[in-house]
Parts: sequence; C-alpha cells; structure tokens
Amino acid sequence: MTTRVGVVTFPGSLDDRDAQRAVRLAGAEPVSLWHRDEDLHQVDAVVLPGGFSYGDYLRCGAISRFSPVMTTIIEQAKLGMPVLGICNGFQVLCESHLLPGALTRNDSLHFVCRDQKLRIENAGTAWTRDYSAGQEIVVPLKNGEGRFVADAHVLDELEAEGRVVARYLARGNAADGYGNPNGSYRDIAGITNAAGNVVGLMPHPEHAVEPLTGPTTEGLGFFTSVLKQLVNA
Repeated sequence: MTTRVGVVTFPGSLDDRDAQRAVRLAGAEPVSLWHRDEDLHQVDAVVLPGGFSYGDYLRCGAISRFSPVMTTIIEQAKLGMPVLGICNGFQVLCESHLLPGALTRNDSLHFVCRDQKLRIENAGTAWTRDYSAGQEIVVPLKNGEGRFVADAHVLDELEAEGRVVARYLARGNAADGYGNPNGSYRDIAGITNAAGNVVGLMPHPEHAVEPLTGPTTEGLGFFTSVLKQLVNA
C-alpha cells in the first residue's frame, strides 16, 4: 500500500507544490489538504509548508493555528501521526503548542535568502532517520521571522532531551552558507517534540531534492525518513 502524505495549503502558502513534489520523489503519494477541511483523507503523515499563511497577520502562523484542518492535525499529532512544519509550518506548530518556543523577527531585521549549512543533531525522529547524527547538509533558507526563541528552562530541556533536530553551523563566513542567519538561540534551526513525531524546521529541505533546482539533494532525507518510519511502525 502506498504511503500517503498530506500537504496543507493555507491562504498564502508558497511551497505547498514544492513539498508535494518532494513527497513524490521520496516515493510516497502526496495528498493536497485544504485549510478549511477537517478531513485528512486517510493520510499517514502531514507536511505544513512554507509561505505567509493568512498574510502573517497578527503573528506568523497565529491565524493558521485555528484553521479547521489544524484541529484534526493537532489531535492526530498527539496520537503519534508524523507532522513536519517547514518555515511558516514551524511557526504554525509553535503557535499550536505542538512545539515549544516561538519564531520572531530576524535579529538583522532583514529577510534572509541563501543556501544554508546545517548539522543534523537528532537522527532518531520520524523525519530524520535517514541522516546520521552530526551529518552536515546544505539546504536553502528564506525567512524574515526565523529567529527561534525560548526561555532558558525550555532551551535547557530541549538540549537535555536531545530534541534539537538541526543547528546552523556557526563557523566560517555567511557567503559560504555558514553562520546563524537569524539570531536563533543556541543556533537552533529545528526541534522535535518529546515523542519525535512532530518536527519543525526553519530551512527548506523541499528545495533541495533535485540537482537541477537545488544546491544539493540533501533535503530529500526528511521525506524518505518518514516513509521508513511508517513502514517500520
């Protein structure tokens, strides 16, 4: 049976088609989910794509969190369904309290778009099992409000429980993709929940799945990982 991965489209989503293509290249069937639809159409996992849902009014992801589709996704995520939030999707997951912390304005106060070097810290989540801990990858990043913040207690808890999924590589210069692009606390680029089924990532792995269009194909592992997770579940 083919694995079905839902990709949600909110008003203002930009990268839903890219996420669908990444899902297809990974070997799963992408299923388009509309933000007003509470029915997830029997998908096995869900991707919340990047963009500017609802124009980023109030706060990024603040309105999307109340979309009918999110009511069902929150329920299913708590029951173990794998959910990946990319960029704006990460913001939605934080607003939904499926992940702790918040994403705020870049410390430079400028939108940043570049190929970004990351280090995978946790290769045990539903979305990272095709990587190895410590592996360095390059995927595109594009955000204006990508600065991950949380209080010291939450940050210490994330570190102690191994829930930091990926970090920006601080060494080297920005022109080569190094450095913290938005001022995220402790260079955090992505985190997971305690169960490892919900992951939020600020950079865009769906833009690094084909040699023709991406700087690498190193983002595909996020999408192949969830297939292996579901097959072995």
